[in-house]
Amino acid sequence: MQRSEINEILRKAASFINSFGYIMPPFADWTPETWRQRYGETEAIRKASLGWDITDYGLGKFDEVGLFLFTVRNGNEADLAKGMGMLYAEKIMISRKDQLSPMHFHKVKAEDIINRGGGQLVIELFQSTPDGGTDPDKDVTVYCDGIARTVKAGGKIALGPGESVTLLPGVYHAFWGEKADVLIGEVSTVNNDLTDNYFRDKVGRFPSIEEDEAAYRLLVGDYAKLA
Repeated sequence: MQRSEINEILRKAASFINSFGYIMPPFADWTPETWRQRYGETEAIRKASLGWDITDYGLGKFDEVGLFLFTVRNGNEADLAKGMGMLYAEKIMISRKDQLSPMHFHKVKAEDIINRGGGQLVIELFQSTPDGGTDPDKDVTVYCDGIARTVKAGGKIALGPGESVTLLPGVYHAFWGEKADVLIGEVSTVNNDLTDNYFRDKVGRFPSIEEDEAAYRLLVGDYAKLA
């Protein structure tokens, strides 16, 4: 992706988020220069991978296959083994109308996916197999705001504004906005995007960036360049 494209996505995303009354944390507005000036204060932010994140899944067609994310908070994986501490994470995301987030599952993370406003969020579901494939025959049961819903393999559920679904580890899911762009909330177990995303098809998680202009805001993947 070109940095100019990323900059434009960020500007539009911030406006879209604000339109629903969701207030971002202060560091969301930091310029790259502010990050450099306050580098010594930001170890916890950088270690937890908090902040702006945009992906085209390495396919180079963001409008068709992509996702915007901002990680607001994220716990420590080491605490999971202890069973105590900060075991949770929160994201705010945007899925554009007809923009696919590809089929994937998590082995560790359980998550609530919440439609915070906009269009409908459509989620396609499969149960995973022991070898990491999608089971073509097994029904999938999920809970939508505490109510069990069962669909056939490859079945879809549609969430309107305010509705949510709980996805447990091992449940394959792909999603996209329908009728309009969707603001999505995610509340989950500790999140590790480097090790706990298992895609059905071969895609990348983070984009390669062509630096055709200066960064408007830093992405999570830019933090390593600050050192």
